[in-house]
Amino acid sequence: MPALNELLPCRVRPLQTGDLGALMAIQYACYGAGYAESESVYARRLASPAQCSLVVERGGELLAYLAAYWSLAGKVTPLHGDFDRCATPDVLYLHDMAVHPDHAGQRLADRLLAPLWGLARERGIRQSSLVSVQGTQDYWRRHGYRPQALQEQGQLQRLASYGADAVYMQRVFVADHT
Repeated sequence: MPALNELLPCRVRPLQTGDLGALMAIQYACYGAGYAESESVYARRLASPAQCSLVVERGGELLAYLAAYWSLAGKVTPLHGDFDRCATPDVLYLHDMAVHPDHAGQRLADRLLAPLWGLARERGIRQSSLVSVQGTQDYWRRHGYRPQALQEQGQLQRLASYGADAVYMQRVFVADHT
């Protein structure tokens, strides 16, 4: 029988400053110290007008988060970097998504992705991009993302901040589909 907390409905909402402590705990549980970014970095990202980050909570407990923002195709946010605002964004950039391991298998990531993909389409943005790390390429392929070559040296250096296995990936939204 599922625990009482698992029976409560989940709520998806925007990331707030008060969530940063719980976000840090999820980040460490998922990534360890190697890819962990500081609370001050997330606070600066949260202050960016370009950010559109979401969380999933249940019964007041943060279960998952998706750090995202409006950006430009081919532009990579380096590890520990800020979310830069651009005047005419053409891509939904997914910087970091994590589900606490205690809540894996509940399709919480889908609850974060679907509303942002829908919002992107409403805004006329037809693609999403991300940097796949820690062997997650197959996961992102199942969600429609494909590796994309970067041409600019500066962007390649930003990509390298994630390690040798990092891959820049992009998803093009098909009309009337997610």
